[in-house]
Amino acid sequence: MLFSCENSISEVRQITQQDSLPIVSAHNIVYERTDSGYLQVVLRSPLMNRFEGEDAYTVFPDGFEVTFYDSLEQPVSFIKANYGINYEKKKLMKARNDVVVMNYENEEQLNTENLVWDQRNKKIIANTFIKITTPGKVIYGDSLHAHESFKSRDIFNMRGVFEVEDDTVSTN
Repeated sequence: MLFSCENSISEVRQITQQDSLPIVSAHNIVYERTDSGYLQVVLRSPLMNRFEGEDAYTVFPDGFEVTFYDSLEQPVSFIKANYGINYEKKKLMKARNDVVVMNYENEEQLNTENLVWDQRNKKIIANTFIKITTPGKVIYGDSLHAHESFKSRDIFNMRGVFEVEDDTVSTN
């Protein structure tokens, strides 16, 4: 007599798949990071889901806001998006859907739909349409590679509207 056992592929996948539920789920979070008693970062989000595994990550499915502070606890920059995911080991954060980055020091605002922050290499990459608004000018581009401080950057296929003061034009 011969017996055989057969399971459908979907049943095998369901049995062998890793648990896809978050290990931590928190609502209306406010996370403050300090160093030596000085405020550095404040993260706010309506929902945070933390997942474990070989490549642990945290998801902000309903969006997030992060404010960065200087040593005098004054806000330096700000980022918000309608969705975010942070890969802890890779030191990589991805933001999408109505991403806004504000640098308070130089009064610049970046608007885009997708942004990657490579914390290990201190780079910001946006491979979608970007808009940078500063006092006196608006710059558009097809993509952006920048230092995380936003002080140096490369904008690809740049175009824009610039104000020029009359006394800066030379007639010589």
